[in-house]
Amino acid sequence: MSSSSLVPKDDPSVLLTTAGMQQFKPYYMGNKDPIKDFGTKRTTSIQKSFRTPDIDEVGDESHLTFFEMLGNFSFGDYFKEDAIKWGWEFITEELKISPERCHVSVFAGDPSTSSGQAVPEDKESKKIWKSLGLADDKIKKAGRKDNFWGPTGSEGPCGPTSEIYVDGLEIWNLVFNEYYCHADKTLEPLKQNGIDTGMGFERLAMVSQSAPTVFETDLFLPLVQIIPHKEILNETKAVRIIADHIRGATFLIADGVLPSNVERGYILRRILRRAIRYGKVLKLDKNFLIPLSQKVIEMYKEFYPELSVKREDILTVIEKEEEKFSKTLENGLKELGKILVAKADKIISGKEAFYLYESYGFPMELTREIATEKRFAIDETGWEIAFKEHQEISRAGAEKKFGGHGIAEITNHKSQITNSDAGKITRLHTATHLLHQALHDILGQEAEVRQMGSDINAERTRFDFTFPRKLFSEEINKIEEVVNKKIKLDLPVFNKKMNKEDAIRLGARAFFKEKYPDEVNVYSIGDPDPSKAYSKELCGGPHVDSTGEIGYFKIIKEESSSAGVRRIRAIIE
Repeated sequence: MSSSSLVPKDDPSVLLTTAGMQQFKPYYMGNKDPIKDFGTKRTTSIQKSFRTPDIDEVGDESHLTFFEMLGNFSFGDYFKEDAIKWGWEFITEELKISPERCHVSVFAGDPSTSSGQAVPEDKESKKIWKSLGLADDKIKKAGRKDNFWGPTGSEGPCGPTSEIYVDGLEIWNLVFNEYYCHADKTLEPLKQNGIDTGMGFERLAMVSQSAPTVFETDLFLPLVQIIPHKEILNETKAVRIIADHIRGATFLIADGVLPSNVERGYILRRILRRAIRYGKVLKLDKNFLIPLSQKVIEMYKEFYPELSVKREDILTVIEKEEEKFSKTLENGLKELGKILVAKADKIISGKEAFYLYESYGFPMELTREIATEKRFAIDETGWEIAFKEHQEISRAGAEKKFGGHGIAEITNHKSQITNSDAGKITRLHTATHLLHQALHDILGQEAEVRQMGSDINAERTRFDFTFPRKLFSEEINKIEEVVNKKIKLDLPVFNKKMNKEDAIRLGARAFFKEKYPDEVNVYSIGDPDPSKAYSKELCGGPHVDSTGEIGYFKIIKEESSSAGVRRIRAIIE
């Protein structure tokens, strides 16, 4: 089977694809028939995967954020005995790795899970390993933390595992899916047992090529070798982090992820900004990430053609993000330096850490990382309090409607978008402005397009406008395309107080049912001068700082609202 996207399809329980089995979850649960869909109850894949829990470990010998996972899968077909025997055969006979270099682990059982359910020891797997000639001292037992896998996300298939290690490094994880874990953590036996194995391709290369680290395999050397650095500890770590993060960022963007301050967009922004920061450690030139991303595309385009198809989009997004963050990074580092110098107790307060985030775009993880390097601590509780206070401010004043967009006013908002409902509404609000202008661009030559109403909540935007007929699917696709193009360009959003008549004379759109004061707020997208901006509207806000924070825009329905009025419902992903 081909790799699925890094953005999971029809699986809201996870932000990104973290394992090969994710695209097969419905088959393990019996909701889909593998025979009907791909003619067999067993399959294999090489899956693009992305994980962040070990991001602080990236830079050592083997940890990565983005990796390719080799896997073989069974849906009610073969089970433990075949999976273990074939795994051992592949390691020792196909790869010619000496059994002396290997050991394995099995599930020791868990008498008291968080749900109160006991899970028995996996004695069967140990028996199979012994039948293959492994001595007791080569078979380690481990508990739920190490040898029970899943689910991916809040619920799904899971089960005990058996892991194969080479020279002490975990190479292959054999998962025996026997249970379904519900959201409340209760376990229910699956109707059919399943096999889900995962082997990191990069670790396999490390072992088979006798490389001391994954970064010294042929999967990374072409990238590492074009990053200028000295062979000293801190620079070696910086190079490894940059190489991993630009590889991951390139694949994320190719699969439609854009930098933002929420969800998967935040993950992308975080790794790009971390790479930029380490580029500064190495004193690399401006836009140093562009040639590295080009190298990643060149290395992988044969296997992942989407990299070539999305090449210009990938490079544009990276260039914009690097340009955007580089402007504030130096000033932010200077400000952090002042904070550190003034601290005799070597503790950065939560408010100071949040100030760096709010004013300079420093993710908390970046401040924490720099603080650790300087042997400082951060008041994490204080950070949480400052962050929550900011969220409450952003939710405040939700009593009146304004701007014709049917959303609550949010006062003292500085566009630091969070994962709160207020943040989602803000992103959808700016997307609605882009939609409004796109409707004029695509439909305006045929008939006048006027806003007739709008309603936005945390789930979707609803926009009513004058138009005499149903939209063709080609028109809907074109409207989506225009909006997403403006999002990818990461256009800045400006707010300016103006005389109402001057604003309208410059082309700012106004909701005809709304009564405006003589002095109005004008939000312009793309240029501070409304006459040059892509979109300009009389509006009370709030809006994002730049369109790249919005996410992927998708129209989910187009219908009639009333005679001569059409309605569009849209979401952001």
